[in-house]
Amino acid sequence: MQKPIPNALPWLAVSALILALDQLTKYWVLTSLPEYTAIPVIEGVWNWYRTYNTGAAFSFLADAGGWQKYFFLVLAVAISGLLAFWLSRTPRGDWKTALPYALVIGGAIGNVIDRMVHGHVVDFIQWHWQDWYWPAFNIADMAIVGGAIGIALFGLFSGKPAAAQGKA
Repeated sequence: MQKPIPNALPWLAVSALILALDQLTKYWVLTSLPEYTAIPVIEGVWNWYRTYNTGAAFSFLADAGGWQKYFFLVLAVAISGLLAFWLSRTPRGDWKTALPYALVIGGAIGNVIDRMVHGHVVDFIQWHWQDWYWPAFNIADMAIVGGAIGIALFGLFSGKPAAAQGKA
């Protein structure tokens, strides 16, 4: 009898780390930074800037009237559940699959907590160049974007598995 390959669920520890960092930084922001006031970190490039987002990326659906809070909440929980299921089917050593999934899960749950507790997502990292400002974001957003890029890049450049190459 062949021993089963351990699954990648332990990678959820990365999700927990992202979630903890996200919530700790947001706690710091809510207790230490004034609202809507730029505090330069690197003059002309990077500010701390406490703001809120009721929508999704780039404030998508921010002015939709409130229903979007529940839509994004359900969407994030569903995607996180699906990715966790896929982690359970992924070999533990397959970090190119497991790490991006774990990043997305941690970030998505971090923003879900904000939506449930505050009714919006707390953002505080602001990049800019002269008068051009990138929308403010947070640790959860960075994890989601990094995970999504990893999923796309590793999926695109992973090639076919060795067993599939011989069947062509």
